[in-house]
Amino acid sequence: MWQLLMPLLALVAPGGGSFSPNRELLECASQILYMDQYAYQLPTNYSRNIPPGKNTTVYIGINVNRVSGVDENREEITLDVFLQVSWEEIRLNVPPGRPFIDLPWEFRQLIWTPDLYIWQLQTMRILSVLQEMASLRLYANRTVSVSIGATITIKCEMDFVLYPLDVQNCAIDFSSYKYTTEDVRFEWREVAPWFGIAGEQRHEFRLPKYVVTFVTDKSNHIRNFGEGEHSAARLQIKLSRELRGYLLESYLPSSLFVIISWGSFCVIPEIVPGRMVLLVTTLLSLVTMFDTVSTNSPDALELKCIEVWLISCTLFVFLALLEYFVVLFGIRYDKSWSRRRQDLRRAASAAQLAPPLHMNHSQRLSTPVTGTPQGGVFSPQLSVEDEGLKQQFSHQTIQRSTSSERRSWRGNRVGCETRPVSKDSPILEAIPQSGSANGVWARICTSAEKGVMFCGAQHGALDRYALIVFPLCFILFTVIYWTTYLSEAHRAMHSTRYG
Repeated sequence: MWQLLMPLLALVAPGGGSFSPNRELLECASQILYMDQYAYQLPTNYSRNIPPGKNTTVYIGINVNRVSGVDENREEITLDVFLQVSWEEIRLNVPPGRPFIDLPWEFRQLIWTPDLYIWQLQTMRILSVLQEMASLRLYANRTVSVSIGATITIKCEMDFVLYPLDVQNCAIDFSSYKYTTEDVRFEWREVAPWFGIAGEQRHEFRLPKYVVTFVTDKSNHIRNFGEGEHSAARLQIKLSRELRGYLLESYLPSSLFVIISWGSFCVIPEIVPGRMVLLVTTLLSLVTMFDTVSTNSPDALELKCIEVWLISCTLFVFLALLEYFVVLFGIRYDKSWSRRRQDLRRAASAAQLAPPLHMNHSQRLSTPVTGTPQGGVFSPQLSVEDEGLKQQFSHQTIQRSTSSERRSWRGNRVGCETRPVSKDSPILEAIPQSGSANGVWARICTSAEKGVMFCGAQHGALDRYALIVFPLCFILFTVIYWTTYLSEAHRAMHSTRYG
């Protein structure tokens, strides 16, 4: 550049002497702006520190060549852009017969240029091959245009609560840090669109994870700081995440794991290894998937959308495992109750064969319970669980006990306590009235025993109900989940976040 300028600048050097670029260019910079065949001089009263006039309009045009990448952890977007800034400079003229003149890039320091400030800018690097991709041009209509090709990194505040249904909205403001709205206004100007390789204009950029869209906001925006209000031209960037990959990698496998866990309800409960392996393996797979997704996904202040889904799927499998524990406990209790029920029936048969005895209450309580009239031996421990036996012997109990003796019998009973029963005493007593505390506790014990026996029934009653309830609950959860989060994503897509 200096080799090309030295012969021209030597023409105006005083006395035709030698020219030093570092010294004599600064001496002539106040007047010499451009040289081709003629020396073009700046007006003598020109000042590069004063805007061309009050309320000068600066036009911003931008073409996005490529989206280099999106860093979710740093919340940054890297773009390759061609930026054009133009304004009217009424103090400059183009030589006659010329539509425009191209000025050396270094001469931008000789004229007034807007102090352009990009609010969300992190770094900016002008592209260069043989020289920097930057131009300074003066048109015949006294318009100065500055064009540069640069790689810029933009800071974008992102919210990942809806991940992977999140839509990020980033606002980039082009403004002045020194001049207020009374001096300089910024507006968008449409520039020649950038066409892709196929010759089609690109409205959006598709990345492996995002679809990036750029929209220029034509409304007037004001930034309040420093000495007053500053005009700003705003560029909206929308990042919509590609959902297809997450559906195949996370949502579909986790749903299949939940569905597979329902197959455990069809396995015979006595086959403990088969059913336990199925449920535990499914549960561990979901836990591993949740840990992988949490590690590889960006951080958020709350539970992310995909984390809510995986936690819910894990809970569904855990509840299926918990249901199997209840079934195993019921089976174990049912087997113990079967043995007690056989003893109870033998005791009932012995009581039916025994002749009625007219004894007072104290004598009946002192009667031994170690034998039957035929010499048989029965278990002395009886309980009140079997409702059928209660009804079977209620009539016999009424015949052998007076009303006063029954009241004394109720007074001796405490909760679900079991005690030795004599040959002539009632086998089972009716549940006390609901008004007493003992009656409430007895009903609770009876209901709990019925529930446990229902869970441990050999015909698998609880598994049959679970096979219906679990799929219905999962379908209901799926509908609520997608309805809620898709509506939130739709609302976020049409909202604007200001940086």
